[in-house]
Amino acid sequence: MKIIILGAGRVGATLAENLASENNDITIVDTNVALLHELQDRLDVQTVEGFASYPQTLHDAGAGDADMVIAVTDADETNMIACQVAYTLFQTPTKIARIRATEYTREKQLFALDAIPVDMFISPEELVTINIRRLIEFPGALEVVDFAGGRIRVVGVKAYYSGPLVGRELRSLGEVLPHLETRVVAIYRRGKPMVPEGTTVIETDDVIFFVAATSNIKRVMRALQSKNKVARRIMIAGGGHIGTRLAQELEKRCRVKLIEGDSKRATALSEQVDRTTVLYGDAADESLLLEENIDHVDVFCAVTNDEEVNILSAMQAKKLGARKTMALINRPSYASLIESNASQIDVAISPQQATVSAVLAHVRRGDIARVHTLRRGAAEAIEAIAHGERSTSRIVGRRIDEIDLPKDKHNRTQDNKPAPTTTIGAIVRGDKVMIAHHDTVIESGDHVVLFVTEKRHVSRVERLFQVSPSFL
Repeated sequence: MKIIILGAGRVGATLAENLASENNDITIVDTNVALLHELQDRLDVQTVEGFASYPQTLHDAGAGDADMVIAVTDADETNMIACQVAYTLFQTPTKIARIRATEYTREKQLFALDAIPVDMFISPEELVTINIRRLIEFPGALEVVDFAGGRIRVVGVKAYYSGPLVGRELRSLGEVLPHLETRVVAIYRRGKPMVPEGTTVIETDDVIFFVAATSNIKRVMRALQSKNKVARRIMIAGGGHIGTRLAQELEKRCRVKLIEGDSKRATALSEQVDRTTVLYGDAADESLLLEENIDHVDVFCAVTNDEEVNILSAMQAKKLGARKTMALINRPSYASLIESNASQIDVAISPQQATVSAVLAHVRRGDIARVHTLRRGAAEAIEAIAHGERSTSRIVGRRIDEIDLPKDKHNRTQDNKPAPTTTIGAIVRGDKVMIAHHDTVIESGDHVVLFVTEKRHVSRVERLFQVSPSFL
């Protein structure tokens, strides 16, 4: 696809990196020449210097034959006007805009072809808030992702020493989870993906991704992470957009304390929340954390605009006794470093990863309903819709074990066959949620949830779901 990205900040740069790696034709627009040069040196992209909403700038960027415009500058108004110009002057088919202000997004009638022609608006702050809220709802989870309109969830958990999974073969999972339909779709051991076979024995610190109907997730989590109790006491560091939204949502059912380092902002925040205790101070200050009983806190969320502050405060909170810590991290190198030392910070939250996930479903070929990047972009969970019939589709009318899913020739299963890199985990057929088994037959209209451990194989998965009259 030919895609124009307006804005070369962290979100725009991350989108460019992900989309360019999939052989898309990417042009990035920004007024910052230094940022453009850095991206052009690092990525296979074109750049245009100029104001994102100016007609001439969009013309120079190739809007006349672009498939998509993604406006992610720092200004909501610039993003919306850019989409309007792209639609009015260049008839760009797909227009995506980052819009932060809830004053805009709550008015749904604003975004229509006869109003502001934005096909999809994204708010990294809102996406991050939703992500953190889910992780608080499931204290033992490292990742929680919804599919099929919320009827299916993919959840990542870490196997802990003496836990119910460690030392067991996967085929004995039914003994741990009697009467619960679930399937392990991926295992990561020391950062590398493994083939989830029935004879695979779970080890301490393995990260396990499983899929189940949303109605069963809490029971599955209780069985797998029995030592984790419900989170009731939450401490948030940072009173920006994310911290404020998070406090407003959580204070209805949790005891929430919010630490803000700016005195005027702290005073203003105290009037925006109802039951949250707003504290003015340094979130990494040991005396403040001890005074506020950090050792009784279930979840500590560091979501300031400074990722170094987030890292330090989360590490301090963990050292002083917080049960679970999360830190908002922008730089992928920082996030990877944190995840390799899980004893200090439990979860690194990436706004860029959430944004990329929201956009990818619009870029994928085939009927892709939802995409979520995992493991810092190395893996993807995908919801695809099957169409056609056996004569026109590579998957419809076939059992799962008959489908030619991507394989890795360099890795082998225990019976010395090429290891699969894609696992079909679940299927939604109408109102029915089915956990996939080897003899499950895919039907037209099924929503199929897959886990792809190696992103380079995503294009093959897309082709599987494309209908071709000449397939046979």
